[in-house]
Amino acid sequence: MSNITQILSSIENGDPQAAGQLLPLVYDELRRLAAQRLAQEKPGQTLQATALVHEAYLRLLGEEGQAKPWDGRGHFFAAAAEAMRRILIDSARRKAAVKHGGQSRRVSFESALSATDEQPEDLIALDDALTELQQHDAQVAEFVKLRFFGGLTHQQTADALGITRRAADRLWALARAWLQQRLQES
Repeated sequence: MSNITQILSSIENGDPQAAGQLLPLVYDELRRLAAQRLAQEKPGQTLQATALVHEAYLRLLGEEGQAKPWDGRGHFFAAAAEAMRRILIDSARRKAAVKHGGQSRRVSFESALSATDEQPEDLIALDDALTELQQHDAQVAEFVKLRFFGGLTHQQTADALGITRRAADRLWALARAWLQQRLQES
């Protein structure tokens, strides 16, 4: 059993010092995942990887500093990916709101020349499609969340879900086809 799994078990058993021991062990990994995910965002993203990790970690610990029960390392990182996903979706929805200038577009000199704009509605459309996919096939939706929002590699995602590489290939192909169809419809 890894150190992370042992600490997660200690947290679940009510050890008040275990939550403090967890962050140093997972911080670099979460920071790397957040940086990978934010690198996929369009230019103009104001959220930084450090802020994303800190917000996700706070959500994982819960309101009273008590962590939720996890079934090991894979489950913890899946929960972290989900927390990051929700933070990014909330940020995109906030940017798209009329109150926050959702109708306006941020335009830099370079983007004016290349005619590419930041489009938070793309992320919102993806989240809506993922929510619909979750209702049809939860495992496929979880696979997409880990790959896209968690920044895990194909093999890491398969390991986190406890499936074979071949099963992961099938899930990824299904997810891509299903999401592409839904996103083209919207």
